[in-house]
Parts: sequence; structure tokens; C-alpha cells
Amino acid sequence: MNFLSHIKKHFGGGNYAGDEFGGAAGHNGSGLPDGSPSNFMFATGIECSYPTIGHGKIRRDQLRECGHYDRYKEDIGLVKEMGLKVLRYGLPYYSIHQGPGKFDWEFADMAMAEIKRQGITPILDLMHFGVPDWLGNFQNPELPIHFADYCAAVAERYPWVRYYTPVNEIYVTARHSAKDGLWNEQLKTDKAFVTALKHTVAASIMGTQQLAKRRNDLIIIQSESAEYIHEVCATPTQEIILHNELRFLSLDLLYAHAPIADVTLYLLDNGMTREEYKWFMAGQPPGYQVMGNDYYGRNEQVKLPDGKMFSSMDVLGWYETTKEYYNRYHKPVMHTETNVFESADAPMWLWKQWINLMRMRRDGTPVLGFTWYSLTDQIDWDSGLAEQNNNVNECGLFDLDRKPRPVAEAYKQLLNEFGQITIVPYGQLLAVTDQPARIKVEI
Repeated sequence: MNFLSHIKKHFGGGNYAGDEFGGAAGHNGSGLPDGSPSNFMFATGIECSYPTIGHGKIRRDQLRECGHYDRYKEDIGLVKEMGLKVLRYGLPYYSIHQGPGKFDWEFADMAMAEIKRQGITPILDLMHFGVPDWLGNFQNPELPIHFADYCAAVAERYPWVRYYTPVNEIYVTARHSAKDGLWNEQLKTDKAFVTALKHTVAASIMGTQQLAKRRNDLIIIQSESAEYIHEVCATPTQEIILHNELRFLSLDLLYAHAPIADVTLYLLDNGMTREEYKWFMAGQPPGYQVMGNDYYGRNEQVKLPDGKMFSSMDVLGWYETTKEYYNRYHKPVMHTETNVFESADAPMWLWKQWINLMRMRRDGTPVLGFTWYSLTDQIDWDSGLAEQNNNVNECGLFDLDRKPRPVAEAYKQLLNEFGQITIVPYGQLLAVTDQPARIKVEI
């Protein structure tokens, strides 16, 4: 039974929730926390990745490894101390969802209460690179229905939350798990990649439907990696040409944007049925949709004529790569993640990202926010979490002792200079109606 059969069985016909206007209802005018188009979202995030490695035997949990479970009040207080009002925050899905209809809210309740007490607006991240052990991995066709149930439970437990990232970096999730063999199922085939991709996109869609039923002014800030491979070759190879098209695939399926013919054939050749393809192309999910682009210098790579690959550090930069995504989907944009691993280089990287962002805004693109990710240093991201080396990546606003790094002061300078005057170009595009998100298409 494929994922679509499970959805039809569970949801009584497989209704696909969409909104023909492309946005959910709203009661305060814009997509921003206080309803004002001038309230640009300056944010940070708390690193919360939790994939498995060692063929499911080892759970990486960055909330644990970076000390957040024990210091969550301190961490949330640091967000406030920085002068930031918005936080990308991921609840540990793998440990909360204990089984069908069974949830453990103990830590989530404490953390969410503290976020609310501090007056911080959370962008709630509901799946970040992993699933509960009982669900196995991203090859499980039942994932979309169980994740949708989890989303419903979260929305009912925390009805004051309006901003969500249902599935973080869908493309990276599927690629690292099923094509690169780093995490979770650790497979290395095109068929496994397509399977993981369609399950995670479907999970995002069905989860968003459940959120919108409970919060009709829902705002989705989709976080996706902005990538590109530069091939230094007189005759580009088909492999790299395809790779640079596949980077769009998660958002193509999420936003019902028909891929190019070669990518469509790739999907059909690797396990996606025509019925599934039509389901994805039927319409967009509900909610006011913001396209978040994550950009690190290591997102761009150069392939030399001898086949060697290395990171190129912003040949195009966030502006050029994100502009491609914006021109493709025409969604309001947010810079949802960036950092560097060398703390001494971080302040200049912050300013470079801000210059990219301001240039895009001057071009008239509605950019809603900026995020330095993350609040604290991280562990083992130099190996993509695939190896347990306990290496500290010095990419946080604060180190793991919660002492500020130089980039924290740079971010405060940025806030002091731009925090009160930043407006969103074409802010009128953020206006939304009072009509609720509603069912668009029945399959």
C-alpha cells in the first residue's frame, strides 16, 4: 500500500487542503507577529536535529548534546537578552510521539511555557531530520498520516502558536537519508530518495492541513536549503545538470509547481505513480506560505574537471541562489538559517548575509526576516552528524558554556541599526483575507 492509499483510508477520501488565494485567513493584516508590515522578523534558532545513524542504533539529539534540555530556561532567556523576538524552535518529535495517539508532553510543556512567558514568538519546527523509532524511517508510507495526527495534537495543545515549519529542509532530509546514506534508513538509491521525498512532502501537506483546521490564520515558514553545484567543465555532465534541478524538487511538490520534463520522468522512473504525481500537482497546502531559504557557504560546491569537489563559499551567495527560488515560486522570502564554523569569521559572514538580504529587498522582493542559526554552538555538523566525534562547531551566538561569541555583538549592532526602521518591500502583498483555509481539491 502506498502513502496515498493510507491517506485515503485514514482521512476518508484523501482530501487535499488548499487555498486558492495562496494564503490562510488572518485577522491582523500581515504575516508578521504584530500585524504590521514594518515588523521585520529578526530571529535565531535552537539546533534540534535528531536523525539516527548506525542503521538506526544511534539517535543524534542536538537538544541533548548541546545541553538544551538542562538549560532551556537559560537559552530562552538568552534569546530575550539578545533583543530578538522570534525563535525557530523544534520540539523533539521523536520522543514526544510515543505511538498512535500517545504523546509525552513533559519537556515540551515546560519549554513552550517559558517561551510564552518571555514573550517570544516561536516558529515551531515539527520534524527535523528524524522520526520516532516506532515509525522506522522515511521509507514508511504511513508517515504522513501519523505525522498529521501529531500536528493536530500540537496545535490543540498550544493554540497560541501561529507560525510553523512542519518539516524542516525536506530535500536535505530525503537526500541524506536515502541517497547519500548518512542518516536514518541510510540508503543510496534514486528510488529510495524519491520514496523518502514523497513521504516527507506528503507529511508536510497533511500536517499543514491539520494545523490549518485548528488555526485558520496559520503562517507556514518553510525552511529549505538553497544549493548549487558549479561544474568547471567545458561540457556539463547530465549528472550535475540533474542534481541542480533536483534541488527544487521538494518545493516543486509542496507548491504544486510542475518540474521540468527530465525531473518528472526521473520521478516516474523511480517509484512515483501517476496518481501520486497528480495529487501533488492538485494544489498548494493551506496557510500563508513563506519560502524560507537556508544558506551556508558550504551549500555551494565546485566540481573540477578531475571530479574533485569542494565548498566554494558564496560564489553566488544567498542573493543569487534565493533569487532563483523566488523567481520560480513567487513566495515571500525569509533567510531562515546561516552560520560559519569559525567563530572569528562569523561577524563578517553575518554582515555579508545582511548585505545580500538588503539587496534583494531593494529589488522589491518581499523578504520577511533573517535568522542566525543557531543560538549556541553545535556538535559534529562538520561531518553532517554522520560521525560521533564530539567536535564543537563554533557557529553559535553563544558557546556551549553560554558565553557570547563575537557574532552576538555583531548581531546586536545590526539590531540597533536596523531593528526599528526595517520595512518589508511590497508589504501590501502580505495582506490576507478573513476567509478560512478550506478544502480545494478532492482526490
